[in-house]
Amino acid sequence: IIDGRWHTFCGHFVGISTHRQDCQKSNCVFSRRHLHRTGCTSRSCIRLMDVPVRNPIRISPNPCPACT
Repeated sequence: IIDGRWHTFCGHFVGISTHRQDCQKSNCVFSRRHLHRTGCTSRSCIRLMDVPVRNPIRISPNPCPACT
């Protein structure tokens, strides 16, 4: 999860901080709840991470530094 500032003028997102969150899915190899603890070879398990979620904690009506 990426917390940051969203600039409504130009539509750009500037990240401020990041943190991780467990998806809690039993078929995800990155989750603590994964059923196959070590050496998972199951084709039904998720092996790729999703794109980080952008969480706008601040909204600015001004253009971002790259657009000014």
